[in-house]
Amino acid sequence: MSRQPTYGKVILASAGPGDPELVTVKTARWLAQADIVLTDRLVSPEILSTYVNPQAEIVYVGKQCRRGVSTPQATINELLVTYALKYKTVVRLKGGDTSIFSNVLDELETLVQHQIPYEIVPGVTAALGAAAYAGIPLTARGLSVGVRLLTYYKSDIVAKETWQELAQTDDTLVFYMSGETLATVVEQLTSFGIDATKKLAVIEQATTPLQQIHTCSLYDYAAELQGKTFRSPSLVIIGKVVALHERFAWLPDTVSTEHYFQPLTGRLTQLAENTTKKRHVSRA
Repeated sequence: MSRQPTYGKVILASAGPGDPELVTVKTARWLAQADIVLTDRLVSPEILSTYVNPQAEIVYVGKQCRRGVSTPQATINELLVTYALKYKTVVRLKGGDTSIFSNVLDELETLVQHQIPYEIVPGVTAALGAAAYAGIPLTARGLSVGVRLLTYYKSDIVAKETWQELAQTDDTLVFYMSGETLATVVEQLTSFGIDATKKLAVIEQATTPLQQIHTCSLYDYAAELQGKTFRSPSLVIIGKVVALHERFAWLPDTVSTEHYFQPLTGRLTQLAENTTKKRHVSRA
């Protein structure tokens, strides 16, 4: 009779949208106890350098598929099992909130399949962080009573009838991972007659020192923002509440064109092959 392997615990933790001070107390505590951390691309380098156990390994498993840089999800799943066999505490660190537009379902299924103990630690998702740092209440009396979290990173994930309903709702719409497809989002919503009083905001690198915000009417998009390249990550907010940005913005925009989210440097201990480029493994 074969013995059941003894596994450590995997913590599916949330890093928040960018500002390292938005990380939760619980995530910080688990990072301090971690033996190894598997981190996404959209995690502040300051979180890794400040909160992670100095003796822990940090494995970079980020995704940036449009640039051909990606750690396959199957590889991440395998690493979770491998490291759970080797270590007592494995932290899988995800940007934003670990349950919003992540591959957490694949990872949960892997952990359950192998009977690996786990815990999910929630955090501040990008929609909430971006809206707050832009001075845009996502709901506001007389303007919006609901919020919808959406994504449109490819053309076949939103049906035609859904676009029509989205154009007619009074809810605030928040699109993740849609900076490169924004022209199509605007085209679909305006073709179904979205209210002309609604505006859109594109928030680049939200909650970081490099945050930039661009706003316009959906019907003026072609003249004002068409063809502009937005830095990743970019989040799009659409609704009547966007007009509140001009009144309540409190964080000045930066003029920098730098990218905030960079792999932790200076402590690189080895390189492991990825499918397209190298995956960084560093020690905190």
